[in-house]
Amino acid sequence: MLSPLVAVALAAALSAGLIVRLRPLLVRYALARPNARSSHAEPTPQGGGIAVVTAALFAAGVLRTSDLGDVGEWLALAGGATILAVLGAVDDIRPLPASLRLAVQAAVVTALVASLRGQLLPWLPLPVERALAVLAGLWFVNLVNFMDGLDWMTVAEIVPVTGALLAFGALGYLPALPTLVAAGLLGAMLGFAPFNRPVARLFLGDVGALPIGLLVAWLLYRLALEGGLTAAILLPLYYLADATLTLLRRLQAGERVWEAHRSHFYQRATVNGLTVPGVVGRVLALNLALAGLAAATLLWPAWPVTVAALALGTILVAGLLARFARARS
Repeated sequence: MLSPLVAVALAAALSAGLIVRLRPLLVRYALARPNARSSHAEPTPQGGGIAVVTAALFAAGVLRTSDLGDVGEWLALAGGATILAVLGAVDDIRPLPASLRLAVQAAVVTALVASLRGQLLPWLPLPVERALAVLAGLWFVNLVNFMDGLDWMTVAEIVPVTGALLAFGALGYLPALPTLVAAGLLGAMLGFAPFNRPVARLFLGDVGALPIGLLVAWLLYRLALEGGLTAAILLPLYYLADATLTLLRRLQAGERVWEAHRSHFYQRATVNGLTVPGVVGRVLALNLALAGLAAATLLWPAWPVTVAALALGTILVAGLLARFARARS
């Protein structure tokens, strides 16, 4: 357990240090100007994800030993995250065609899924399961990017999720390598958090959101492969619900879903009168509750606990979405 704790501290220090050094360059070359999607009114530098991803991968990589898992899987994960970071960095500076972004993302996710061992659903043909895993991974990569539209929103999501995964690893429910990666990402996000607190002085940018989505998708899939499928569903349930329901609603309305917008539930909440701290505080509290429910399904793996945890988690998420969608009088 010592290595993951060291990874948290190392990644936090490295992330914060890199941000301090990089921020003047980001102010000069990577300003995010307000647009249809923005919740900010002033141009703000983006690209903090460079520090977050670098710190997370470095901390996990430098502390990784030969007995922490398959080398090919680690290389596919670290290489894939790096490729998505480069893709996001280019897109942050000069927007790329949606088709090109999607093609690169699909290639990265496919390579990562191909590196995995084990099967989640034995009753399903392995090629079918892997194809579904690629689709889920591709959605998760973009989901984190879609939801990164408010100060501290990604911090309020990723910190509880990775913190829970670190705890699960300490309890033996997650292998050593995913535990170490979760620790690195947790520390890197903690190092980033002071710079992104409302009103943010720095944004993640696509350079951070895309690879973070890949890392978290891999972590959750690894948890599911270890028998924690219900926990892997509960941990990101708010993000999944908000992004998926928003996408379906926009498709039904005939909107161009690849264009910038401000119709996510958490974005509508700020329009409807809630403050940014009020929104992210509610999301953080919900994610802590979901982490507790996920832990319960691992500690007491009986079907009544699983059903109750899923039902309660769904009720809590639905309640928060309804609150965000309801206009304040």
